[in-house]
Amino acid sequence: MSRSDHRPTRVLVTGASIAGPTLAWGLSKAGCDVTLLERSPAPRETGQNIDIRGLGRDVIRRMGVENTILENLTGEQGTRFVDRHGTPHAVFPREEGQDGPTAEIEILRGRLAQILVDIVPRDVDQRFGDYVVGVEQDSSGVDVTFDGGGTERFDLVLVAEGRSSRTRRIVFDDETTLRDFGVSITYGTIDRLPTDVDTWDWCTAGGGRVATLRPDNEGTIRASLSFESEPSGFESLPVDAQLHILTERFRGAGWQTERILDGFHQRPDDFYTQRMEQVLVSTWSKGRVVLVGDSAWGSGPTGMGTTLSLVGAHILTGELAAHPDNHREAFSRYEKQMRAYADSAQGMRRGSARLLHPSSKFGVKALHSAYKVAASAPVRRFFQANLLTHEKQVPTLADYPLLRA
Repeated sequence: MSRSDHRPTRVLVTGASIAGPTLAWGLSKAGCDVTLLERSPAPRETGQNIDIRGLGRDVIRRMGVENTILENLTGEQGTRFVDRHGTPHAVFPREEGQDGPTAEIEILRGRLAQILVDIVPRDVDQRFGDYVVGVEQDSSGVDVTFDGGGTERFDLVLVAEGRSSRTRRIVFDDETTLRDFGVSITYGTIDRLPTDVDTWDWCTAGGGRVATLRPDNEGTIRASLSFESEPSGFESLPVDAQLHILTERFRGAGWQTERILDGFHQRPDDFYTQRMEQVLVSTWSKGRVVLVGDSAWGSGPTGMGTTLSLVGAHILTGELAAHPDNHREAFSRYEKQMRAYADSAQGMRRGSARLLHPSSKFGVKALHSAYKVAASAPVRRFFQANLLTHEKQVPTLADYPLLRA
């Protein structure tokens, strides 16, 4: 993709997790001069289980990485809801052709990111350990200032960062609203035991607390502890302070919570926290800067984040390739195709997250009963198709002939 003066369009892509490498791969194939920027000093290897659903499968097939991804699945065989003693009271098995709580494609975020980074062409300038601290744009370009020093000029800036995107705050702060769901989530990696199983086990412990264990394909277990709370700044505390609060909050919770806490203490580098919230941005583009992925529509743990990132990056790249001299038209067509699709994944009602974290024994018992009914054979397909977060308002992918492996 070249400008009218016949030089390649110079594009900065910020963020090298899912959407970022997908953009860099496609833009390079379209003839752009691409710089891929990532704040971490090296490609991210950590992260929890994520899944690819529906239209996301079409994108990874076009990119030629579907087989590689299928060779790197976590091995999760389904989802079980268990009580404080570990006894399952509702089971959702993994089913071919069905994406239930456990999707057909379950993969570690770090592994998927590496697969995508590995196919980024060598002519892409990959920079790690730096980030954007200033953005000034005019009618002909964008001047970007980096934390590491210096300012460079780009034709376009594509922001493919996470839900807490720093670059979004610089450019789109007035257009952004964060919808809080009243839950903090902590994640980490713990040692695998011979007694562990290959299902996603979910325990509602009462007192507004939930614990989960999920298998991976690296010989360990991915764990989470989440709890109901008002915004308190927990996520910004030092790790030691977070672990102390978590230990006190989950005291007496039962099941395997003590094991999970011990594992978090043993692997502090793998431990991280998130507030359950959604990102709402009134417009995804401003001048020559555009948002894609979680920085545009971060929907929280709904199961659609990775799919939306892949599809959004693919459509944005395809429209830029189809309109090489008109980024405004490309940005507009991208948002028109993605807006309803992304909005549908943000349909979680405000109180639903708290509903999954009941405080009373009655609330726990009622939730257990609901899971049991939903998991029964006559109801399970309806539950998975209509009540779980899934694809709605799905756009039709244009052919985009340049975006083929």
